[in-house]
Amino acid sequence: MPEPSLQWETLLREAGCSRKVIEHCIAVRDVVMEYHPGDISDMEVLLAGAILHDIGRGSTHGVAHAQAGAEFCRRKGLPEPVSRVVECHLGAGLTADECTLLRLLPINCIPCTLEEKIVANADNLVAGVRRIHIDERMMRSIHLPRKMKRRLYHLWLEMELFR
Repeated sequence: MPEPSLQWETLLREAGCSRKVIEHCIAVRDVVMEYHPGDISDMEVLLAGAILHDIGRGSTHGVAHAQAGAEFCRRKGLPEPVSRVVECHLGAGLTADECTLLRLLPINCIPCTLEEKIVANADNLVAGVRRIHIDERMMRSIHLPRKMKRRLYHLWLEMELFR
């Protein structure tokens, strides 16, 4: 059985992800490890979700990549908690109504589990492969509606309790 990280990287390549996307996913995994709260989270789901969170970018680089990636994971038979991490990683998540407005499937994509929240937060703190501060993330999110920015900031505050 191959090393789990290598297994996930192989799946990213199979999905059509570029080297840049794979490097970003590895950088997010590294940030996730800073927030891993020990025995209260599922380490396998956390690591798989971190590395696979952008797997949908093999087919689209738009906002639909989260739902496309989750569907790819489901087709591959990955555990549902991993698919949900992928589905819920955008910003601090999207409500079903927000998904509808973005012409996505009307699915509640707000991160609820600890693993979903940790990966979404870690992704917010990585630009490309570079670690960024929440202040920079908030400046990059200036175009978002106020409630989405507030949700993003509150997710960061909640996750800081685990660092």
